[in-house]
Order: sequence, then structure tokens, then C-alpha cells
Amino acid sequence: MSAVPETPAAPSRPTVTEREARQVAEAAREQDWRKPSFAKELFLGRFRLDLIHPHPLPDDEDVRRGEDFLAKLRDFCETRIDGAAVEREARIPDEVIDGLKELGALGMKIDTKYGGLGLTQVYYNKALALVGSASPAIGALLSAHQSIGVPQPLKIFGTREQKETFLPRCARTDISAFLLTEPDVGSDPARLATTAVPEGDEYVLDGVKLWTTNGVVADLLVVMARVPESEGHRGGITAFVVEADSEGVTVENRNAFMGLRGLENGVTRFHRVRVPASHRIGEEGQGLKIALTTLNTGRLSLPAMCVGAGKWCLKIAREWSAEREQWGKPVALHEAVGSKIAFIAATTFALEAVVDLSSQMADEDRNDIRIEAALAKLYGSEMAWLMADELVQIRGGRGFETADSLRARGERAVPAEQMLRDLRINRIFEGSTEIMHLLIAREAVDAHLSVAGDLIDPDKSLGDKARAGASAGAFYARWLPKLVAGPGQLPGTYGEFKHGIDLSPHLRYVERTSRKLARSTFYAMSRWQGRMETKQGFLGRIVDIGAELFAMSAACVRAELLRGRGDHGREAYQLADAFCRQARLRVEELFGRLWSNTDDLDRKVVKNVLTGSYAWLEEGVVDPSGDGPWIADATPGPSTRENVRRPIR
Repeated sequence: MSAVPETPAAPSRPTVTEREARQVAEAAREQDWRKPSFAKELFLGRFRLDLIHPHPLPDDEDVRRGEDFLAKLRDFCETRIDGAAVEREARIPDEVIDGLKELGALGMKIDTKYGGLGLTQVYYNKALALVGSASPAIGALLSAHQSIGVPQPLKIFGTREQKETFLPRCARTDISAFLLTEPDVGSDPARLATTAVPEGDEYVLDGVKLWTTNGVVADLLVVMARVPESEGHRGGITAFVVEADSEGVTVENRNAFMGLRGLENGVTRFHRVRVPASHRIGEEGQGLKIALTTLNTGRLSLPAMCVGAGKWCLKIAREWSAEREQWGKPVALHEAVGSKIAFIAATTFALEAVVDLSSQMADEDRNDIRIEAALAKLYGSEMAWLMADELVQIRGGRGFETADSLRARGERAVPAEQMLRDLRINRIFEGSTEIMHLLIAREAVDAHLSVAGDLIDPDKSLGDKARAGASAGAFYARWLPKLVAGPGQLPGTYGEFKHGIDLSPHLRYVERTSRKLARSTFYAMSRWQGRMETKQGFLGRIVDIGAELFAMSAACVRAELLRGRGDHGREAYQLADAFCRQARLRVEELFGRLWSNTDDLDRKVVKNVLTGSYAWLEEGVVDPSGDGPWIADATPGPSTRENVRRPIR
């Protein structure tokens, strides 16, 4: 229990309008594009193959260091990690975490001068894919610690003193967590209620944080809190490094989930927690910008583990489908099953291409990869879920049966149903699919809003609108004609991608379709103007098309890289060809749904659902849900519950 005196409650949760919430999110965005972006250009109808081809490669020393660590980590995963035990006991054994600390796994991304391993993003992701295949819960622990926990924001925004103080601890001994979400605040940070009130050379934190991955076992926390505006303080959402054992910090609950049963995720209450001003990351009001910037590369860890999941799904699908016979032949040779296996194989290849390409671009730092990383997260989480679902279907009843049950009756303990449960959260973690659609769409139309934003802003004056109109006219006069024709209409373009199997038609398709996508976006902006931001179904499909085009491009470039290195080149070309053909079918369907859909009707149905017009449809069932509020009370104040924090030392 947190033994602290009773104090007056902190200010109530801010009440904000939809417009104010959007303004907060907009202010946190990186406003400038100082470096080229392949994906940004793709959405603008410009297929800049030169930005990704030839495929960028890591330095020899980075490869040596990375491969050496992967060899040690593989041995650790095979000999020290029992994924079934983590699932069964819903806990990662302390000795496993201690072993990871000894191995240096907590400091994979931390510079060697602070005691870390200094791995590149490419090899960090490969390590997460490897350890995540042994235990997704352990992969999540390592990812949350390094991708969004203390190390990454300090690497970008920390002072020299902060880095020297905290990074050596994070590299070897201390687990970190990231605390942003609250019981009534998810992707709408404008309503953040946790406060950090300045008092001398300290801040006093009050509030409650929900879904604190690693929070139950963490030693260090990155906490987002609202600093009230006052004399000498600009205020705003601000990031702090907080010692988890500080007076007034209470872990009130360890949450349990449908998957990732070993996840140390909880509810943390702060009551009159005193944090030195020297522990503030960046300036006051920079918290959301720090969070979003951290996620630019941090998001790549999640699709990296999705790649690992795809590889495992392919292995099980291959082995099982060759063994299982029905109607006189292996089930893999029945087209209904074979098409699922082909989807898993082709998609795994493409997803690895997307993650490796994005990661290498992050390491080189020549390109702005904020859209690429977001697309990788979105695409990886959705496609990995589909692959796991197809594996369960291929396995039939055995796919629905638990590994323990299979083992008990004498069969191979294949945790297919666990994989499906573990992967489901990825469509919600670090930005749900719906939020990722909106985030990527905002970045994709940034060029349009930069020149025409004032034109569709109802709060702008006529003079501002006139100036915006002139600027937009000049921009579109130069841009629109370029969307009419391009290299994708010339039969010989991208001929260097023809080696037995011809991938050049797919790249020409990407080029043509990129221009079509840009034309569709422009038409939608012309049609809906300021209402464009409410057309979330349309924006989601635009982003999904862009994701498919990015994946097609990455797959082709990776296939050519492997061919050039003599590394399964023919097979890589075949997988890239299969993936591109599958992706093109999805793209054409998405284009059809841009303008032919039920979005308007769906909105009417939703309004009737909310007003109770269809309540009669709910009759004939019982609701097994328990009692209690939909959202737990998060009123600031001292904790009345036992502290379930479990530091690992």
C-alpha cells in the first residue's frame, strides 16, 4: 500500500471538443519533411523506385555483431525458454529474465558506450522475431522496454546527464515501461487527466494509467502527464522518467488477456509522486511529439514479430499438410488448402521484405520513414492475424485444440490457437488499425493540406482562403498533369527485374496504380473538402491500397537483392510474383469499394442502433457480463489497494 497523506484531488479530466482534440494531435505531428519518403511519394502518385532500389544493405561490422548476438540468442531460446510454461503459468520465470539481462538483451538498441549491444534496427528486429517465436510474451517485454520505454525517447530527446544516468541501467538491469493510456483516454490524448504540478525543482504527479505493458515489473517508467500552464511554465502534455519504486506509485492490478498470458501489464496509480525536474524529457508540452517520434521506428518491432509468426505458420502448414492425407492425397495438394498455404508463404516473404527494407532505411537515416513504419505496423498486424487464422483452418479441429490437450493425447503440441490469440492484440497495440488508417491518411495528404488547408478550414478568413486558393492552384497546375502518364505505361520499364520470372509488370502496375491512387485522393478532396476527415471508410481503403503497393515494391526489390546475391533468387522471384498477383486482386477490390460501398447506409444503421431502434433484435439471449461500470473510476487520490508490483532483481 502507498502510505501517503490525503491531499486535495487533482483537477478533473479536461473537457475538449472534437476540433480541440484534433488540434492537439496535429500540434504533436512532425510538421516538416526534411528527407525524402518513398511512401509519401507513392501516395502522391510518384513511384520513386530509386529511393529503395538497389536495396540498402548494412555495414559488414553491423552484420558481424548482429549475427554473433543472434547465435547466442538462438541458443538461449532453444535451451532456456519454455514457451508452453509461460503460457500455462501466465508468467515469465524470473530466471529467464535474469538470463536475458546477462545476455545483454535489454540493451540491444542501446549504444555500446552506455553498456548496450548497439545493434542496428535490422538486427534488433531479427532478434525480436526470434525470441517472439519462442515466447510472444517475452518478445513483447523486450520490445516495450526498448522500442517505447525509457531507452528510445532518451536516445532522441534526452540530455547527456539523463543518458548517462538511465541508459546503463536500462542496458543491463532495469526494465522500463511506457505509460500514456488512461481508463478513459486511449487515442485521444487531449483528454489526458494525469497531472504533473510544478513545485520548486520538482513535479508532483497524480493520476491513473491503464494497460502499462511491463508496468508490473518495471524499474523505470516513461510517464505522460499534463503540466498546468502557470507563470514560468508553458504547460501541456509532458514526458517524465519516473522511478517505479517512488513513494506514491502503486501497481493496483496485473491485467489478464485472451493472449500474451505472460504479459506484465497493469494499472498504475500515482499519488503525490515527486519527480525531479531533471527527469523531465524534453520541454514542457513536448510529450506527444516525443511519443510520436519514438514510435516512428518503435513501431517496427511489432511487425518484426509478425514476420516471426508468419515463418512459424509456414513451417507448421508445410509439415502438417504434407503429413495429413484426405481422399487419397496430402491435404496440401487439395486446392482449397493449397491456396491458404500459398497465401501464407507469399505474405511472409513480402512482410519480411517490408520490415527489413523499412529497418535498413531507419538505420541509414537517409529517408523519413514515418509512413513506412506505420504501414509496416498496420500491414504486418493485419496480415499476420490472417495467416494465423488460415493455419488454424488448415489444422482443422487440431487448430482449435490447445497444445496441452494435443500433448495429453499423444500428438505434437502445436500451439496454433495460442498463436491466433497472441497475435490479436497487434491490431490494437501501438495504435489500432483504425487509428493507423487515420494517422497514415493524414501524412499521405500532408502535401495537399500544406497548400490548400486554409481553403477548407471554416475558421480561416476570406483573405486566408484567397491566398490558399492561389497557392493550391499553382501546386495542382504542376502536379495534376504528371498523374496522366508515366513509366508504368511503357512495356520495357523496370526490365532489370526480369530473370526467368518477370517482376517488371508488377512494378509497372505499382507505378500506374500510384498515380490512380493520387487521382482518387484528389477527387475525394475536391468532392468532400473539409468533410474529408470524416470519411474514415474511404481513407482506410486509400491507406490499404498504399500498403499493398508498398509491400509489392518491397517484395520485388528484396527478390532482386536475393537473386543478385545468389541466395535463393529463383525461389524469391517466384514468391514475389505470387504475392504481387495476390496483392493486385486485393487492390482492385479496394478501388472498387472506394466509390461503391455501404458507408452512408452504415452510418444510418449505427444511429438507429445507438438510439435503441433495433433493441428488439437483442431479445432471446442472456448477457453473461458481470456488473460494474464500463470504465473504471480513475479519480486521483491515494491508493486503497495492495501494491502488486513485482520487481525482478
